[in-house]
Amino acid sequence: MAGVEEVRAGIALANQKCSEGVAALQQAALSLEEAQQALTTATQGSTQEEIQHAQGMLAEAIHTINTVQGTVHASITSAENYAGRL
Repeated sequence: MAGVEEVRAGIALANQKCSEGVAALQQAALSLEEAQQALTTATQGSTQEEIQHAQGMLAEAIHTINTVQGTVHASITSAENYAGRL
């Protein structure tokens, strides 16, 4: 079994990787928001169902990314709390 310091170091590494993942998710959300804006601008005034559907799917993707970010932050907090009790 790993010693306390090894466990803490492993948790710190995991949390660092989680933070890197959150940063990547933030970049992805920003890119999708830009794509959504470009689509809105390009199709302004269109009432075609495909465009409305595409806009809705982009909005859903952005929302999902934001939800995932919250979940990862909760994981980091839980791991830090555990490490703090060691």
